[in-house]
Amino acid sequence: MAEVRDFASYADKVNNGKNQRSVGDEPSYKEKIRNHKLAVLFRTAGITFVVVMLVALIYFSWRDKEYSEALIENATPITNGLDSKVLGLSGHVIQYSKDGVSCLNQSGQVLWNQTYEMQTPIARTCGAVVAIADYNGHNIYVSNTQGALGMIDTNLPIRDFCVSSQGVVAAVLDGTDVTWIYLYDAEGNTIANFKTTMKDSGYPIDVSISPNAELVCVSYLYPDEGTLKTSVAFFNFGSVGQNSIDNYASGYEYPGVVVPYVQFMNTSSCFAVSDDRVMFYSGDQKPVSQADFFTGDEEIRSVYFSDSYMGLVFPNSTTEGNYRLQVYNEKGTEVLTTFFDMECSEIIFNNKQIIIYNEDECMIMDMNGHIKYHDKFEVPVRTMIPTSVRSKFTLVTGDSVATLNLK
Repeated sequence: MAEVRDFASYADKVNNGKNQRSVGDEPSYKEKIRNHKLAVLFRTAGITFVVVMLVALIYFSWRDKEYSEALIENATPITNGLDSKVLGLSGHVIQYSKDGVSCLNQSGQVLWNQTYEMQTPIARTCGAVVAIADYNGHNIYVSNTQGALGMIDTNLPIRDFCVSSQGVVAAVLDGTDVTWIYLYDAEGNTIANFKTTMKDSGYPIDVSISPNAELVCVSYLYPDEGTLKTSVAFFNFGSVGQNSIDNYASGYEYPGVVVPYVQFMNTSSCFAVSDDRVMFYSGDQKPVSQADFFTGDEEIRSVYFSDSYMGLVFPNSTTEGNYRLQVYNEKGTEVLTTFFDMECSEIIFNNKQIIIYNEDECMIMDMNGHIKYHDKFEVPVRTMIPTSVRSKFTLVTGDSVATLNLK
């Protein structure tokens, strides 16, 4: 057996031999592994890049796609009363009148109906829940898309009301000397109540309840040294509010201002509209002022909202269009100003699209103001309801429910 006496010299020779391999020598096993890993890495990176670019191309094509054709499909005859009103509810169709309410699916099939007697029925919705009551009446009927949830007997005349996505109702009731605000569950059980007087807190001119029913926002109007003042107050009926007097969470005063409209967008965002400004509030426990901007002497024609966006429509006197739509996110940041000429029955924010329509025509644009579709309906449309597909809508006419498929 060979003997190595000078191991260090021998090792140096071996290592030098490895490092000084001639061009014709085969690569070592470790180098083969390293080269293979590099090849796999580059190949994977290349495939990933191609996939990302392809997905981006498909997304932007989908997002920016314009529609040039509209097909009316699957029309189903329905019966509409002369005094009935129609609205969309979580993809379903709600018909209500003085005699009762019914729910239809997108195919026009009646899922359920409920009878009642009212003079002037008013509907309030949140999520998949609808509540219907009569101004100055005593009963509130609460339902969702599956059927009736219950009936509330207020015992006092109803002045205003709103509903959460859980079916909890906040109602403004007219007492003899005071005005009451009651919270009921869908079955009519009282959850909480508090009274208001013109002297102490003012008269509640609007009320809104958060979708999870934990927060209630009330706009109070009261006289203050010969002028009017509005107080926007938040009440917490969750665990945090139990430690506060009368569940009071936070509030803001606006001297010389009337605030006739308050509305929760989601569980932590709320806005209020006055005669000269718009206010945004944020927080799911004790809401704080998030943004406040003035509208000046401009008339606000209408207000529309979703859980993510709020839009104000102003009359416009420039050549850009008859109306101006200003869109804000839930933080009160303006995200779009656009103009249009058509009269609108409703504006819907859905799936990153803005749908503006009336009974005769429809316009759809993206959140950048890019118009994707604009055309007239073949027959008058009472209600247009988005579906889970961006290019499909449920149309309710005077005698049918159909699907509008944009191509």
